[in-house]
Amino acid sequence: QVRVVESGGGLVQPGGSLRLSCAASGTIFKIYTMYWYRQAAGKQRELVANINNSGSTNVADSVKGRFTISGANAKNTVTVYLQMNSLKFEDTAVYYCKREDYGGSYWGQGTQVTVSS
Repeated sequence: QVRVVESGGGLVQPGGSLRLSCAASGTIFKIYTMYWYRQAAGKQRELVANINNSGSTNVADSVKGRFTISGANAKNTVTVYLQMNSLKFEDTAVYYCKREDYGGSYWGQGTQVTVSS
């Protein structure tokens, strides 16, 4: 059974930083892409960043220069990180992690990030 679990969200002041983590386990496929999405209240879910098994990354223009995605493999678990710096009010959202591989798409439950003074 594939599990995708996010962590690291919380309350932060504008200009602050947070690092989100996403651990994906339970899949046998070594070719994959991991995504970070976010969904603010009343808005559609949007792609923030992604990374594949080769380490290639993509970051949305709206967060480029502030957010960085990275990953690490350990035995049967892939962990990806979203380092978020210079946070703004508009970064407030639920952040979701998704893994895609030949077995399908797997979402985590999301982690809340709130940027507030």
